[in-house]
Amino acid sequence: MSKKKARWRKLDNAAKLYSAASNKKDTRVFRFYCELKEEVNPDVLQEALNQTIEIFPTFLMVLRKGLFWHYLEPCNLRPIVKEEYKEPCSRLYIKDKKTLLFEVTYYKKRINFEVFHVLTDGTGATEFLKELVKNYLYLIHKVNGLEPVSLLPEDMTVQDQEVDSFLKYYSKDQKRPEKRKLHAFQIRRKKKDGNHLHVHESVVSVQAVLKRSRELGVSMTVFLTALFMMAINEEMSKMQKKKPVVLMVPVNLRKFFPSLSMLNFFNWIEPGYNFTTQDQSFEAILKYTKEFFETELTKEKMSAHISELLALELHPILRLAPLELKNLCIQAGAKYSEKNTTAIFSNMSAVKMHASYVPYIERFGVYTNTPKFELCLCSFQDKLSSAFTSRYDTVNIERNFYRLLKEQGMASEKVKPEFPKTDEPSEQEMKVYKIYSFLCIAITEYNFHPRIRWTLFTAGRVVTMWIASSIGFFKRYNLLKNAMWQLFIGTIICFIWDALTGWHSWSVDLVLPIMSVSTLTAMFVIAKVRKCPVREYLIYEIMAAGYGLILPGILLLCKVVKNPTVSMFGALICFLFLVAVILFKGREFKEEMQKNLHV
Repeated sequence: MSKKKARWRKLDNAAKLYSAASNKKDTRVFRFYCELKEEVNPDVLQEALNQTIEIFPTFLMVLRKGLFWHYLEPCNLRPIVKEEYKEPCSRLYIKDKKTLLFEVTYYKKRINFEVFHVLTDGTGATEFLKELVKNYLYLIHKVNGLEPVSLLPEDMTVQDQEVDSFLKYYSKDQKRPEKRKLHAFQIRRKKKDGNHLHVHESVVSVQAVLKRSRELGVSMTVFLTALFMMAINEEMSKMQKKKPVVLMVPVNLRKFFPSLSMLNFFNWIEPGYNFTTQDQSFEAILKYTKEFFETELTKEKMSAHISELLALELHPILRLAPLELKNLCIQAGAKYSEKNTTAIFSNMSAVKMHASYVPYIERFGVYTNTPKFELCLCSFQDKLSSAFTSRYDTVNIERNFYRLLKEQGMASEKVKPEFPKTDEPSEQEMKVYKIYSFLCIAITEYNFHPRIRWTLFTAGRVVTMWIASSIGFFKRYNLLKNAMWQLFIGTIICFIWDALTGWHSWSVDLVLPIMSVSTLTAMFVIAKVRKCPVREYLIYEIMAAGYGLILPGILLLCKVVKNPTVSMFGALICFLFLVAVILFKGREFKEEMQKNLHV
């Protein structure tokens, strides 16, 4: 494989959705794992991971925020193998915190690969895990004569991995007919203990499922989709059956459009069935599902959907909307679209390994963090691993699903949960912050006491201190961004204080220039102490210098500044800094502007 260092890149269409919609509860993280027939050696696994990441440098990325879009940037962080220590599919991307978007852990005989969906899709995760497992098994068993093999095309390059296939196959001339979507039945149950993710896995014979599917004249996916809809229907009341059961079924677009990309490249279809107005027999449901798949799974339909998705993203006016506004719109759209589906059914298909490596592997499995109810499948040899994940207090649907399978002649074997006891996520920092906020509010309440009017200023000082410390708390993962926020909010607060005390212009004469220069200096010191690459601190220093130059300049022109000496001196320092950046860091400056301002 041809190797070359990965470069910064724009997010693909799906990644833009995930970066905006992810949060602490809906992490958009999924796990692909491999269960071996022997205990995992962590030191060897680390060596295997080091080799794997050399093959896939596109995974060594951090998510950064621009003015119009997020983007991915190469970093000097390296993944460290750890024993499993937290809830499956926990959050990997934390706003303002510089972290990799994937993690490799192990537990007993299991190798876990968890990844934020912004980085890759199920196909990309499969290729990464297969390479990791292959490297691990070779390192462990080469003394026994295990030969090295290649799982990837020999001529595959990093550029192939980085291709945005959505854009590659986008055609603005192709339109998709508008179809009005009806709101689907929603599973609503009381959330389980603390809203934790619950995973229930079973194994079924692949050959048994394939045999029955062929007898019925359908694919395995069509067969299981019909059973899944029937399993959900059995838990619906008569009133609830007025709405259809609709499944979201992801589709790997690489089956329709050639691509070696490791980025997201998938679409979805939404088979739905109304059990009130349509025949409820298994034969009728299966026939409808088969016809739906045949109609929707065509290259023309997939191409039209790609064009529909990108048409909105590439709209010339919408592209210029600020990122925060885009995020709010995407979050609202994602929340609204949840009403169109009942559950998710994702079939990752078969995982294939070289024959010489098969004897060491028990099975592969996959599941994902989800705000809804989801069924994920993948197979290895004759083992079809199925995993139901949800945050709802019900196991009835999965019970129905496996009973229906049994009625069709396929017995399932439940997988005993193998998760280590993990500590509850620490809420100590947030508790301390809440107590602190409560005390600040309690102190300001004294302002309403009729005999203690002097507390008006005390309350103001408390509020000021609370605002500054709150910024520090919520931006604690990024000291440079923290400093920029402190500069912006701090000067605004000083303007307000100056105005409320009779406007003596000390806020613009002294505070603004001094804080601007001090912040610029502090950023420089932080960057040097932490040995940050230029690309990580340059944009914040440019923002601070621009703020310290433009705002005082406007105030000087408007004759708001009474004593211009300090203000002009601060503005001059900021101006010289910007000139120095252009002269000595011109290439980095241009690149940062390109990344942060790309539309």
